Amino acid sequence: MAELKAGLIIFVLAIVSLVLIPLQWIAVRFGLSMRRKLPQIWHRIATRLVGIRIVEVGSPAADRPLLIAANHASWVDITVIGSLMPLSFIAKSEVSGWPIFGLLAKLQRTVFVNRTRRSQTGQVADAIARRMEEGDAMVLFAEGTSNDGNRVLPFRSALLGAATRAAGKEASKVWVQPLSVAYQGFYGLPMGRAHRPHVAWYGDMELPGHLWGIFTHGALDVTVRWGEPVLVERETDRKELTRRLEHEVRAMTLSSLMQRPVEVEETQEDDDSGDEDRIEFFSNDEKTAKAGA
Repeated sequence: MAELKAGLIIFVLAIVSLVLIPLQWIAVRFGLSMRRKLPQIWHRIATRLVGIRIVEVGSPAADRPLLIAANHASWVDITVIGSLMPLSFIAKSEVSGWPIFGLLAKLQRTVFVNRTRRSQTGQVADAIARRMEEGDAMVLFAEGTSNDGNRVLPFRSALLGAATRAAGKEASKVWVQPLSVAYQGFYGLPMGRAHRPHVAWYGDMELPGHLWGIFTHGALDVTVRWGEPVLVERETDRKELTRRLEHEVRAMTLSSLMQRPVEVEETQEDDDSGDEDRIEFFSNDEKTAKAGA
């Protein structure tokens, strides 16, 4: 029965994609306003087909330019966040070459980051800043990698420089908003620490197998928490901004997982979460799980 459900999901998503992809291509090609809305429609259909129930706490900022700094546990995060509002993502350059997903990412006007060329970080930050100035809400998975869904890894500061670059140009105000995604339930029951990696996609997990697992057993409960937007100005310290966002997202994620009020930790001055000299973007160093784990 689960396999039949998965086959039906794939079939319906294929039909929806065949309808929306040409429309999105035209919208992107000619700069039509619906280029921002069509991906959200696709993500909403996908979440409902799979059975993902989303509880949204707080709301996204209405002000622009806007950069959203989120934690990252799985490719499912993209569909969950993408269903909430019109936005675009910042992703590692390898995604652009993935079958199907690369095409979908390009059509959602994703900004790709080459993690092997650190010298291009400034150029990418400028590209993100331009998109923000054009009114696009941009999502940055600020950990630079995915994890098992039970924690939030240290945030990387370099691409958050896009906000300070935008503030340093013509934009008088730039906003950065923390966002937490936490997977709480599975078929209506509490997921628990041991079962949360069922949703998480990290380590050496193969994407096709993980996709099939979500399609067959994907009745998930997700809590998405929006933090208070942070006003960024030209003088804003990028690393201090990174520490603040990291602690807020960690506190919100812990609150969702433990079902208790949000308690933001004190930031530490010696926190090296923003030290891009020591840790690469989108590093796989933290990824230890194997396929089938």
